[in-house]
Formats: sequence, structure tokens, C-alpha cells
Amino acid sequence: MSMKTDTLIKRIQQIDLPSNRSAFLWGPRKTGKTTLLGQQFSHAFFIDLLDYDLFLLLSQRPKRLRQVLEAQPSRTVVVDEVQKIPHLMDEIHWLIENKGLQFIMSGSSARKFRRGNANLLGGRAWRFELFPFVTKELDNFNLERALNAGLLPAHYLSSDSEMDLKAYVHDYLKEEIQAEALTRNLPAFSRFLQSAAIANGMLLNYSNAARESGVSVKTIREYYQILEDTLIGRQLAPWRKSKKRRLIETAKFFFLDIGIVSALLGYKSLTPGSREYGRAFEHFILQECWAYRHYSGLNFPITFWRTASGAEVDLILGDAEVALEIKSSESVTNRVKGLHLFYEEHKCGKNFIVSRDPLPRKMTSTITILPWRIFCEMLWEGEII
Repeated sequence: MSMKTDTLIKRIQQIDLPSNRSAFLWGPRKTGKTTLLGQQFSHAFFIDLLDYDLFLLLSQRPKRLRQVLEAQPSRTVVVDEVQKIPHLMDEIHWLIENKGLQFIMSGSSARKFRRGNANLLGGRAWRFELFPFVTKELDNFNLERALNAGLLPAHYLSSDSEMDLKAYVHDYLKEEIQAEALTRNLPAFSRFLQSAAIANGMLLNYSNAARESGVSVKTIREYYQILEDTLIGRQLAPWRKSKKRRLIETAKFFFLDIGIVSALLGYKSLTPGSREYGRAFEHFILQECWAYRHYSGLNFPITFWRTASGAEVDLILGDAEVALEIKSSESVTNRVKGLHLFYEEHKCGKNFIVSRDPLPRKMTSTITILPWRIFCEMLWEGEII
């Protein structure tokens, strides 16, 4: 399968800054942060904190940063993996204030910053986020490849994504968790990761995860927080506005990329029509919506709706502006009770079933079936919300 390398693929995320502003670019490992910054700030002076000698020098003597940068002509500085040395932020702050330098800082975890009350520049730095690939960034987008390999650039483009995914999970445990000392019980955390993958996209159940991982419920909550802090996953909140029905108010948890789930569960190939395929397809559509929300700057709520009696709508975009049911079927039938009930109560403006149907069609006067490719095109054109 021939593909362009990720260095030639133009990402949607553009870091456009006035000269008197700095920025953070957050994103999990392997989303392509370094490549993006290399493309957009080729004129900048780069500091890579994964370089051990440089890391050692600056972690022991942060003020050495001033001396290093005084010898550089560039007024723009990129600091890659800035979370490695949180206390370096005081020096960066000083250089912004006193030398007028512009800093672009990338990182895969804000956990150390929050825990150590690190300096986050008090609003002087804008916040950007980089997601895995989305359909708009890729010519000839391959759905089957995306559902099996995931959309982290190095994996989607790889000739051996299975091995790369295994290495990614191993490196995450080794580098992000163990090296950062986020938890001392690595075997229990490893068991938890598999439990979290099994429950990916389901209602959070801390008690079940605690039983399967052999740790306390309190520890499981902390483990989930580690996944969120290291940007490996995030919660999907429930819709809570209802006058007529008792709603489920427990959140769902999703890993940031479909491929991570496949790697943790040892899936080699997902079969269309299987339960696993359906869950991966739903996850893919959610990833598109999350990325579009951030890149568009609209920052609308994304929730799900579920009643105590079991009726459900997979995604609600905005304040009941769009309701989405996601089906991996190639021929959707009229089994969408949740959409009907949600429309009955909230008169949602747009109601879609996103599927693998070959053509769009009207199911009812208020519900339209959209093939996934058309849905994604409309989403990125701003025609969904």
C-alpha cells in the first residue's frame, strides 16, 4: 500500500500567532507534533528534551537556557516535550517577559504541571491540540485500515502497523508511565489498560475495573485520570437535560485512537458485521467529531443520551442541534428508537444515522441516513453543525 509520508501530509491544525504570543501544542505521543512544528516553524531554534544530554543539562541548571538562547539569532524557540522539565517554565516566562522571545512548546502530558503547580505562563500562551489523522487530511482515505491500524500517523502509514502498535503500547508503559513515575504498580496498571480497552466506549464502571485489575476503586479512578492527563483517552459526558425521562448520568470513556484498543486487545483484523467492528466504527466517527470541534474553534458540547430504560442516541452535538446514531451496517433498518424519542422531547434540528450505506436516503421526515464518507465531508465543510 503506497502512501505519502506524514511529512508531506498537510495537517488541519495551524498555529497562527501574533509575534507577542507563545503557544502550547498538546497531543499524545505519535500524533505528529514534532513534524507539524518542523513544518510550520522551520525558522525557529529547536530544543528537544528527549535528547538526554540536553535534558540533563537543563534539568540541573535551568538558567543555562538563557545562555543557550542568547547565542541564537532566532526570536522563536520550539521546546519539544516540555513536560519533561516543568520547572523550565519559569525560565521561559522570564525570557518571554524580558527578552521578547516567542516560545512554541509541545507536550504529551500536563500532569506534572498541574501536580507541581508549574508556571503555565498566566494566559501568555495560547493552547492548541493535535489529534490523530482525520479524513480531511488524507487522500484516498481507507476506512478498513483506519479501523484496524488506527489513525496515529506512524501507524496508519506503516507497512507493519500491528508491530508498531504493540511497540507503542510498550513505550507508553515504559516511557510515559514508568519514567514519569506516575504509578509505582506497573503490572496492575498494565492489567487496567486491558480492562479499559475491553470497556472502551461503555459506561464507566470503576468497581468492575478494580476487580479485574486487583486494585482499589480509588486507584482505578487515579488510573483513568492518568490516561486523561497523558492525553491517551477522554470521557464522553452524558446528556443531562430532560423533563420527561430518567437519564443515565455516568460518563463513557474512549481511548483517543481506535488502534490503541486493537493493540491492547490483540485484534489482528476486525470483521465487518462483528460487534468489535461496530464499536470501532462508532469510535472513528467520534474521533472525527472531537477533532472537528477543536480545529474549527467552535468547541460545542459532545455528549450521548441514554435513558434508564435503555433507549440511547450515540452522539448529541451542541445543545441538541444534531443527534447522531452510528451504525456500521451497509443497509440500516428502522431500529432507531432512541432518535425518535430524543426528537420527540427536544425537537432536534438535525437527526442523522451515519452508516456504511452506499447512498444517502430519508428514513423518516426527520431522520436522514448518511454514508460515513458524506457525513465526514459535510462535517469538515461546516454543514453538520
